Amino acid sequence: MEFKRKFYDTLLEWKKTFDGKNAILIEGARRIGKSTIAEAFAKNEYKDYLILDFAKESPDVKKLFTENLSDLDIFFNNLFVLKQKELLPRESVIILDEIQLFPQARQAIKYLVADGRFDYIETGSLISIKKKSAQILIPSEEYKCKMYPMDFEEFLWATGDNVTAKIIREHFEKRLPIGDAIHRKIMQTFRTYLSVGGMPQAVAAFVEKQTYSTIDAVKRSILSLYEEDLGKYDDENAEKTSAIFATLAEQLSNHNSMFKLSMVDKTARYQNYIRSIKFLGDSMIANCCRNVTNPEISLELFADSSNFKLFMGDTGLLVTQIMRNSKETESDIYKKLIFDKLGTNIGMIMENIVAQMLRARGYDLYFHEFLYQKEKNGFERKYEVDFLIVKERRIIPIEVKSSSYKQHESLDCFAKKYGQKKHERFIIYTKDLFCDRDADVTYLPIYMTMCL
Repeated sequence: MEFKRKFYDTLLEWKKTFDGKNAILIEGARRIGKSTIAEAFAKNEYKDYLILDFAKESPDVKKLFTENLSDLDIFFNNLFVLKQKELLPRESVIILDEIQLFPQARQAIKYLVADGRFDYIETGSLISIKKKSAQILIPSEEYKCKMYPMDFEEFLWATGDNVTAKIIREHFEKRLPIGDAIHRKIMQTFRTYLSVGGMPQAVAAFVEKQTYSTIDAVKRSILSLYEEDLGKYDDENAEKTSAIFATLAEQLSNHNSMFKLSMVDKTARYQNYIRSIKFLGDSMIANCCRNVTNPEISLELFADSSNFKLFMGDTGLLVTQIMRNSKETESDIYKKLIFDKLGTNIGMIMENIVAQMLRARGYDLYFHEFLYQKEKNGFERKYEVDFLIVKERRIIPIEVKSSSYKQHESLDCFAKKYGQKKHERFIIYTKDLFCDRDADVTYLPIYMTMCL
């Protein structure tokens, strides 16, 4: 099943801007729809196309990339004979699918782009495997773009709803509540999105009205693929990436969702796990959120990589990972989540989806821990702001609430301590939009995170 995806516009912009002078590399975790959108774009925007899938290409095709690049006339003649297809120059595109499995093809991009006959789209997962990328010269003629799981708006489109997202944006821009009836309807749809997630296979099963047990089986198969990939990385690097991934749901249930290496191994030391943590983020299986020691607009300069949270790249996969250790049936848990009856687990699911939505909007993820003394004779206490983003060169603090939404002590203390940096403050919660003018806080329904 083919869905409307926002990344299509990214491909259109690439084609228009570079006009064959650069290939585009679509980076993303496995099963998010990279190959599907590449082929859909090729069908619609070119007269013809050719797919080279390096998960199953023949040795003869692969050999062309190592022996015939010195004469590209011979290279293309041989390629077209082997694939039994010929392309029209400057009107066709070649898709190099799963290119991380054959790094020599990625290295060849430099020469293929310079030749100018065709456009090139690369797709890849786990691109950062150093053992493979170290063997090649990374081409500078490559425009890298990240693709994420389907966001809430894309989920709405998949279900045939082309209206709701427009209403959400309009009310966000005007800072107006949507109204109880419509808000409740949107929240139920959003909770369904949380349950199903943004992996196209799972969304397709939902649209086809499959049972939640079937949808969950789809997501379990994707998690198994991820675990196999991480196991291969561990074999090559003698690290503990699989163990880190296995604890993600448990880690997020910690106070403040802080990642604790002791939950992976009681004797674990950060220095021994740096590469594995980075790999999970680079592979886009997980979203890493780091503490910043000083909330300046150049957040990256103050990021403390040893103090972090790890969120699952797709919240639907997190829901399935949570269920692996549950005694309840899949249907029972899905019903509880959709109808807001899940209880203790809802906090980590909400924080995970906010992280996912911010990441899809292009924000790197940061949080901030700080000490503040509220009263002259009081003690300094530690506070935390869940997320920090930068808009219009100003820091915007964000707090996520699954309950007790009227309390915002951390935001208040943050504003007092860093008053000169204050712009707009948001509490993301499950109620309708509300602007507290006196406290200078905007309460956003969680589905409006897509508008930030």
